[in-house]
Amino acid sequence: MAVLCTLFATACLSVSASPTPPAHVVAESLVFKKPLKTFVALAEDPKRDERLNWTTDGCSAPIIGSSGRTFNFYDACRRHDFAYRNFSRLNSGKLWNESFRARVDAVFKKDMSADCVKRSALDKRSCMAWVNIFYEAVRAYSGK
Repeated sequence: MAVLCTLFATACLSVSASPTPPAHVVAESLVFKKPLKTFVALAEDPKRDERLNWTTDGCSAPIIGSSGRTFNFYDACRRHDFAYRNFSRLNSGKLWNESFRARVDAVFKKDMSADCVKRSALDKRSCMAWVNIFYEAVRAYSGK
């Protein structure tokens, strides 16, 4: 193989495994760059990054049902829990400050709001009211 790699160095470079990015870089991508659906799929993958804390408690709040005129923000809560649990400890917690927390909470609000867009006008209004309740609760009581 070494002889082949010497002859075809560029081919060997292209098949060599790239280094694994630091855990905080992976977490930043999952929270700030990937769609919620992608995050959920990775969270449920048995081969997910074991350096990260994937546990959730559903935002420590009862889930507002998932049928009729009620809404279920479980996946948004799941990503929010992921962010809080990881950024407060990764890279010795250096990223975790009020500004960073506000960014995480803004993603949480965006994730919840995305569920409301699909609703009828009346349900959308109710849904957005719940988004604001959940958002204001995490801003006031979480991660300090």
